[in-house]
Amino acid sequence: MRELTNREITVLEEQGCTAEDWCTVLVDEDFNTDTVRNVAFYGHVEIASLMGSIEVEEGFVRRCGIYNSTLRNVSISEGCLIENVRGYISNYDIGEKCYISDAGVIATQGTSNFGNGNIISVLNEGGDGNVVIYDGLTSQLAWLMLHNENIRNIAIKEANDHNPDGRGQIGDRTRICGAKEITNTVIGRGCEIQGVSRLSNTTIQSNDDASTFIGTDVIIDNTVVACGASVTDGAKISNCFIGESAHIGKGFSAESSLFFANSHMENGEACAAYCGPFAASHHKSTLLIGGMFSFYNAGSATNQSNHAYKMAPIHWGILERGAKTASGCHILWPAHIGAFSMAMGKIATHPDVRNLPFSYVIANNDKTYLVPGVNLRTVGTWRDVGKWPKRDHRHQSARRDIIDFAFPNPYIIQSVVDGKNTLKRLMEEQGENCDEYTYGNCHISKTALVRGIRLYDVAIRLFLHTVIPSLS
Repeated sequence: MRELTNREITVLEEQGCTAEDWCTVLVDEDFNTDTVRNVAFYGHVEIASLMGSIEVEEGFVRRCGIYNSTLRNVSISEGCLIENVRGYISNYDIGEKCYISDAGVIATQGTSNFGNGNIISVLNEGGDGNVVIYDGLTSQLAWLMLHNENIRNIAIKEANDHNPDGRGQIGDRTRICGAKEITNTVIGRGCEIQGVSRLSNTTIQSNDDASTFIGTDVIIDNTVVACGASVTDGAKISNCFIGESAHIGKGFSAESSLFFANSHMENGEACAAYCGPFAASHHKSTLLIGGMFSFYNAGSATNQSNHAYKMAPIHWGILERGAKTASGCHILWPAHIGAFSMAMGKIATHPDVRNLPFSYVIANNDKTYLVPGVNLRTVGTWRDVGKWPKRDHRHQSARRDIIDFAFPNPYIIQSVVDGKNTLKRLMEEQGENCDEYTYGNCHISKTALVRGIRLYDVAIRLFLHTVIPSLS
């Protein structure tokens, strides 16, 4: 880098450029004044080579340069095109071959953790913070944080180690077009930001193999977005973690929630929700609040209540892996529903049926009925099992969440074994001649109980038939 010559300063001024102090503007050895027009310089600015051209979109190649912009304490790497910045760019390091056009303010102000190290309250909305958001978070680590304060403290230290030196970063080959406000935000390589309304105190991870997309009218505050994710169409995100290849769009709003690998959220809203891999919600009237979900599909008008007993939003619940909610389902937390189960109706009895997977949990007036094991024989369950591996859009270089697609896996089959034993014990304790059994605040008809034992037994035999030959 070198200082500008007097001749170069004269030419730049003739081309509409100004500087607070020309001595603090440093340029590459091959600097060409033709590539800089109508630019105001403040503070320390470094400009690498602007020779050559850049592809601003497929098939559209333009000459590099800086035009109609204001720069303050900025370093610009080689091969960039920056134009029509209506506000200013301040305290940023801009990588190679970046395209920034029609932007408002892009600035780092004061001190910032760029979203790393924020502590949010997940599940227990009214409680103390229990999950640390940072750019190394995984679904497994988040679960451990919920149960172990020592893990949380380790994550806080790691998050602080990940924080940059206080300057904003824009990675190589990033495209920013039509952004209104970007403050205290770190942006990874190859990211595309198109028409965003606001990014504030946020880290957006991205790489050449798994680029991240942030779209029109999006607002993101105090959040970390992982590689390959997309946030589009007016989504509003605050104090969240958005995982690998997750998608948030169509006006979805989220507060203090986690969305891990391949989650897909549109139209509805979430608060204090833990959405594990492949959690999906598509409908405008859907609310996910204070719940833990994974491999989950929310029916339209699905919602939960975390204000049980009118004691503020401190209650929460779990829908185990593969569970679903039917349209209009309302669950009053606390509740714990088993894997691959279907919940229907307004469930207000706080069921705890984690040991009875593959069931229907059905509200009927002031009672909740359970049909154990019946989901084992539905085609939808087996279709879901086959579709999830095909919908894993993560690139190999951007896979942190550990996902086991095996079905049935040991965890699931153990719950099936527990379910069979639970039903047999109910029959022994409450009598073989009983017409209706009760368990976990649910009612089970004798017919459903007997059939459940048989279905669970079939599932166990199927697992053993599948696994034992592979071990020999």
